[in-house]
Amino acid sequence: MSVAITIEVSNTLEKRLRPYRHRLPEVLERGLRELATDDPVALPDADAIIELLVSQPTSEQVLAIRPSPELQARVSELLARNKEGILSRQEEIELDRYLTLEHLVRLAKSKASAQLAASQ
Repeated sequence: MSVAITIEVSNTLEKRLRPYRHRLPEVLERGLRELATDDPVALPDADAIIELLVSQPTSEQVLAIRPSPELQARVSELLARNKEGILSRQEEIELDRYLTLEHLVRLAKSKASAQLAASQ
């Protein structure tokens, strides 16, 4: 389902948008995503992963943590844009948050793996 939206913009903004007129839904989506990065809890999967980690999970539960396909796709997109050198400042912040979350999960998985090995 799609919805038609009409907005009024300044002449200056219209000129900036003109080259992207065929990609306006993408422009809006990216803009919304960028605005969401102002909120540190806006990361997909972050709340669920953090809740699991603070709930004293079993080692098996920690080792089973996997990012959603949406998160994987977003991180891949950001990494590609970073490689091309075209990340916006907000995207840099978003990528840094994802990488920090990944680092914490890796640390937790390392500890969980060691605990499992010690108990066997």
